[in-house]
Amino acid sequence: MKWMMLAAATAAALATAAPARAEEAIVTYKSLAPDVAFELARAALQRCRHDGFQVAVVVIDRFGSPLVMLRDRYAGLAAPATAQGKAWTAVNFSRNTSEAIKAIQAGQMSAALASLPNVVMLAGGVVIEGGGALLGGVGVAGAPGGDKDEACAKAGLEAVRDKIEF
Repeated sequence: MKWMMLAAATAAALATAAPARAEEAIVTYKSLAPDVAFELARAALQRCRHDGFQVAVVVIDRFGSPLVMLRDRYAGLAAPATAQGKAWTAVNFSRNTSEAIKAIQAGQMSAALASLPNVVMLAGGVVIEGGGALLGGVGVAGAPGGDKDEACAKAGLEAVRDKIEF
């Protein structure tokens, strides 16, 4: 009788545990559509052009893979790689790079993080969030100062805000 009760309890436990494991095996996430990423990059580039800057703009997905890269004709050779690094850094730390810099200066984050591979700790990397989820990041490089790069990135983000807030 004890064995039967133990077997029944074990079977019940396994039956209820299996669906929970199946649910945990599949992850659903939100993703930025390539057309929206292109529109964002284009708007950021246009803002920098309007301000008189030749830059590169890179939009990456939430996993760090590039979706779009635009480089103005006179942007520096390092601008695309720097823009991608800024976007990657923003996504990796889930905060704009200017905020990460302030956190390091305030001692809230270790300065050693800036020496990690792929990290570009310069202002101009902005996280893209929508619908309560991290969708990716945008990085701008080439303007004379990270604050100007960041202003262009934010202008690009504002241009698509209505498409990513749901």
